[in-house]
Amino acid sequence: MPIKKVKDYLDSNAIKYVTIRHSPAYTAMEVAASAHISGKELAKTVMVKVNGKMTMVILPASYKIDFGLLKELTGTKKVDLAEEDEFTTMFPNCEVGAMPPFGNLYKMEVYVAETLTKDKEIAFAAGFHNELIKLAYEDFKNLVQPIVMKISILV
Repeated sequence: MPIKKVKDYLDSNAIKYVTIRHSPAYTAMEVAASAHISGKELAKTVMVKVNGKMTMVILPASYKIDFGLLKELTGTKKVDLAEEDEFTTMFPNCEVGAMPPFGNLYKMEVYVAETLTKDKEIAFAAGFHNELIKLAYEDFKNLVQPIVMKISILV
């Protein structure tokens, strides 16, 4: 889903947002620094497999997933970090690692770290490593309807 599709989706739902262009960056913390955004407000998308099912986990850039908690809260014994080659074809026209956090558009569950819900606004990659979209967390929540869990720990 390239940035135009993300914008079209947001526009069709009357969501207010801003686009932030920045120099290319590839890790969440590099993106936050390049875009002058707090690592706590930058939402990174991490692809995981929960019992073999591809799932998105969205958390602040300055946090990491607590896989033990994720297993416990999902009631599963098997949670693995997905390999890039397992999900790149699911996001045509997106650069690897810059997938937008709209799993609902791909018929996959989205888990959001509780820590991210405390932010009034969040920013996220929208398909490319040099552009972000920033919007109200409440709007993101209403569009995606993620499952909120306490699954992240500060790096």
